[in-house]
Amino acid sequence: MSKTKLLFDLIMYVNSKRHFTAQDVAHEFGVSVRTAHRYLMEISELGVPVYTEQGRNGGYRTLNNRMLPPVSFDENEALAIFFAFRSLRHYDSLPFDADIDSASRKLFALLPADVKPKINRLEHVLSFWNPKRSVKAPYLKELIEAAVERRIVCMTYRSKSGARTRNAVPIGVYANDGLWYMPACDVDKGNVRLFRVDRIQSLQISDETYEVHTGLMEWLENYTVSSPVRLVVELTEEGMRQCQSYPWCDPVPLGEGIGNRAAGKIDTVIDRGDVGYTAAFFAGLGKEARVLEPQEVIDLIRTHAETLLHQYSQV
Repeated sequence: MSKTKLLFDLIMYVNSKRHFTAQDVAHEFGVSVRTAHRYLMEISELGVPVYTEQGRNGGYRTLNNRMLPPVSFDENEALAIFFAFRSLRHYDSLPFDADIDSASRKLFALLPADVKPKINRLEHVLSFWNPKRSVKAPYLKELIEAAVERRIVCMTYRSKSGARTRNAVPIGVYANDGLWYMPACDVDKGNVRLFRVDRIQSLQISDETYEVHTGLMEWLENYTVSSPVRLVVELTEEGMRQCQSYPWCDPVPLGEGIGNRAAGKIDTVIDRGDVGYTAAFFAGLGKEARVLEPQEVIDLIRTHAETLLHQYSQV
């Protein structure tokens, strides 16, 4: 085995360990203990965070924030990773203190010279866009760690009814439309509820655990609203076009609109807690949408229209 390959394998070995001795390394790689010490010193000089511990139970230990060993990518893999990094730059809050710009610069610097101009051109024609949000989600890392360990968290959560304390077990977190969300089991009520991470004002993680018998992907695939309300809306062609940008609308085309005939229709279920948002959304579409039910949404749109009419009649 060449020395270069041996050092590469040694980096992978120490990254997989938390504590080991020179004797362990000597046995693993078939070298003397003295040579093992020398190789460990060499990879330390390369930047691998290995340090020694003195005493009877001493040896070597790696830091928690250890470096990854070198990894080779082909051109398509490098392009995919680079643009995956770039897709995250629209999020002000990221877990694990991820420095996307730094990671992108490092990857870009290692690319072949003939690939770099292609990257620069692609950046002008390809984007994974999310709306830029000004709200911060400062507890992402802590919530993910609590979800992994199934720990109960005590959080102050701000909702429309005000701030209140909740005890919950996070199932996980996911990003959607530029915001971070956390489905979590409410310990006091025994049901799973959905929280917006940026609305968590304070957080404490307890040592107590609570077993939740569902995972994040399972929950996402089977998510149902807690208080369902049927929503039926008729849409013009322009209304269809605008609603197609919002997956929750799920509009169905009915053919080209002729006269008063609708071009499309929405027939779905929303949560009762989203009635206000839904009314504001379709009020914004104006004549391009006509809500048929529920009556609560119709009443809110009518009130909104009357308020605007009164406001502008005073001008």
